Amino acid sequence: MKRLQIFGLLNRDMDQIEKELYRSVQGDDDLLTETSLHLLKAGGKRLRPVFVLMGGKFGKYDLEKLKRVAIPLELIHSASLVHDDVIDDAELRRGELTVKAKWGDKIAMYTGDYIYAKALVMTTELKNPRIHQILSKAMIEMSIGEMEQIRDFFNSQQSVRHYLRRIRRKTALLIAVSCQLGALAAEADPEVARLLYNYGYNVGMAFQIRDDLLDLSGTEKQIGKPPGSDMRQGNITLPVIYSLEDERLRESLLEELKSIREGHSTVGHAIDLILSGDGIARSEELASRYIDKALAALEQLPNNKTKRNLRDIAYFITGRSY
Repeated sequence: MKRLQIFGLLNRDMDQIEKELYRSVQGDDDLLTETSLHLLKAGGKRLRPVFVLMGGKFGKYDLEKLKRVAIPLELIHSASLVHDDVIDDAELRRGELTVKAKWGDKIAMYTGDYIYAKALVMTTELKNPRIHQILSKAMIEMSIGEMEQIRDFFNSQQSVRHYLRRIRRKTALLIAVSCQLGALAAEADPEVARLLYNYGYNVGMAFQIRDDLLDLSGTEKQIGKPPGSDMRQGNITLPVIYSLEDERLRESLLEELKSIREGHSTVGHAIDLILSGDGIARSEELASRYIDKALAALEQLPNNKTKRNLRDIAYFITGRSY
């Protein structure tokens, strides 16, 4: 998956951040450097650094300051992916072998820890304690979200509300604080930072719902991993929860989930069942409602080119195919 296409001068700044992202994980241990670079060079949309830079456009834009927020946020996200792949026993990430698949569980876990540590080292260069507080709390919430997901593997009784709380912690918060911390690092007005947080939170919720939809309706080329990977690993996502609410599908889908858990079935039939109902459409509708909330927060921000670009990103997320 390629980096999200962005706008104007930000492309030059993102090119610099991309290079420094690679440099940031280099260290004395050749293996840890190699495993860390393996993940980073597989690509990604770099949403979080993009949002940091855009948040900075509402204050005193200074790339030297902003990159000390943007790079750690991408590193934190990347570290969580390395750990996720161990928990999920995933072989592919962004179309490439995962660190876990190529080097094993132990090396992958230490690689994730190493990347986290590198993120924290860079943030120590920032003197604003508020930034450190917000980032630390977001990392705690991410960890809780990961634990909730593990506890709920193959839990067919979980509610929509439970799912939304989990993705808030796992995904939306880090995107929200990316927007917020970009503004704070640029010394923007606190109210602007708050509105950017609200925008990022709602975009993040829509982004994760859309990601979960693509896992069921996308192709391996589009999503960089086999379709149905979430369900295969026991992760019950929003379209599955909605489908389980459909009396016409519930018993058949429960049987399929049981067979998948026991290793007696692939996910193909379960996906067909979900696609035959309205779980996909209901999930898309909820994602659109989150985007509407994000756009409402944007409307209260000062009018500038970055505001228009943030609006474009919101529309891109609801219609993305990767």
